[in-house]
Amino acid sequence: MTDQQPPEGRYGVRPRKRSPSNRMRWLLTALVALAGLGAAFVAYDNLGSAPIEGKRMTYRALDDNSLRMTLEVRRDQPRRPAVCVVRARSLDGTETGRREVLVPPSSGLSHPTTVITTSQPPVAGNVYGCDYDVPEYLLEPTRPTG
Repeated sequence: MTDQQPPEGRYGVRPRKRSPSNRMRWLLTALVALAGLGAAFVAYDNLGSAPIEGKRMTYRALDDNSLRMTLEVRRDQPRRPAVCVVRARSLDGTETGRREVLVPPSSGLSHPTTVITTSQPPVAGNVYGCDYDVPEYLLEPTRPTG
């Protein structure tokens, strides 16, 4: 069998199959490249190293209502003050105490020590997180009481 063409006068000319134009190819290539760059930026922003990181070094229960903890704070800008939130946990894992710790400017790693007051006997302490957004009340000089 041969491939017969229908009469042109009756059906018109068969349209040619069009391939995508060069302009469309460049546009699609640019869109794919932009999407890839956007995904790479989001991944870097979310998975890259944190600008400030705190981790627990040591902790020790002082009594049934307090826990002493030393943490290590690593910052990309050590000359800026920072704040870390630390917490104590009881035997069943519930949070029994929390405290904000001011990390003053330094020349490198910082190792602040703090005491967390707890509502139950503490068995563990951890660093909840650190940030450069220090609350004003931590930066103000302490006022004399009494």
